[in-house]
Amino acid sequence: MTNPKVSFGIIVLNGQPFLPYNLRALYPWAHQIIISEGASPNATHAAREDGHSLDGTLEYLREFKEKHDPEDKIIIVTAEDEGHLDGFWPGEKDEQSRAYAKRATGDWLWQIDVDEFYRDSDIQTVMDMLTQDPAITAMTFPEIPFWGSFDYRCDGPYLRCHYSKFHRLFKWAEGYEYVTHRPPTVIDGEGRDLRTIKWIDSELLAERGVSLYHYTQIFMSQVKAKMLYYEKLIDSMNVEKRIIQDVDNWYETTFANLEDPYHVHTVNTWPSWLVRFEDVHPEAIQKMQADLQVGILNDSMRDMRDVERVLQSVAFSKEIGRLKWRTNFIEHPKRLLRSLLKRESSLLEFVCRMWGIVTGRGRLFPEK
Repeated sequence: MTNPKVSFGIIVLNGQPFLPYNLRALYPWAHQIIISEGASPNATHAAREDGHSLDGTLEYLREFKEKHDPEDKIIIVTAEDEGHLDGFWPGEKDEQSRAYAKRATGDWLWQIDVDEFYRDSDIQTVMDMLTQDPAITAMTFPEIPFWGSFDYRCDGPYLRCHYSKFHRLFKWAEGYEYVTHRPPTVIDGEGRDLRTIKWIDSELLAERGVSLYHYTQIFMSQVKAKMLYYEKLIDSMNVEKRIIQDVDNWYETTFANLEDPYHVHTVNTWPSWLVRFEDVHPEAIQKMQADLQVGILNDSMRDMRDVERVLQSVAFSKEIGRLKWRTNFIEHPKRLLRSLLKRESSLLEFVCRMWGIVTGRGRLFPEK
């Protein structure tokens, strides 16, 4: 059976060390891989004066295109290609997403972050679903967010009920348009949001064992750069700091020093905690782990001994048990009434607000 034609779209700035592993992992599945490289205005601290990556990402992409692209699948897009001669992308990633989307010639557009990966078997499951039902217009994936190490992931009520749901795959055809990056939104030729037509939500994919493995907080330099970006992003939006409480100090107080083990995720006005990851990583990440072990990669990672001490404590176990009970307070009503609602977001938002009232914490944040 021939897999459907999927164009993968990637926005990247300083994509090392993930970029080589991601490109090689996607290549066999791809009709195209279209990469928008370079900085937006809030990422100037992580870019050269010409708007491009500090770590040689653009040069690596061009080398990969020259040496490792026998089927001519790779398309590299820069701000200069779109008429921005200073090398910086305007806006806040909408333009970069539109740049790769308008070059897509596949029947589906699959957005990928450079630090997110999928198991081969999961990609095959998605490809089979698209083949069996070409009427599918959008897919939202459940996320597994890793923290500090490949051996630990974040958990918590808000992650389960809302935040760790990523809109990633969209039908694509002539007249379709990529509208916004936050949240990722694509409309058809009639102006309809594709998630309002035939949408496969994250719960259905979770039932089939499909997940998005997100390695967004693994390397020290990676996390520090992200937090600087979020500081500038939130300030530029001129809104209340709703995504991260005490955003300016999150890296030092939470990631580097774990001052509060019950609010570890960047969405830290809600409870979140760490658990050991005991499943199988995507094949590309297994290769990365092997390269780190033998010294082919040497990026600095966090010392996780303090995390392990916390996870072994009786007090932590008791508190997490209490928080999980409250998580079920959210999950059970949602599942019970899911069959009554075509789209669960309004009910879910109400329940999440009730959580905030009950606990005195939390509020709803913009979608990823």
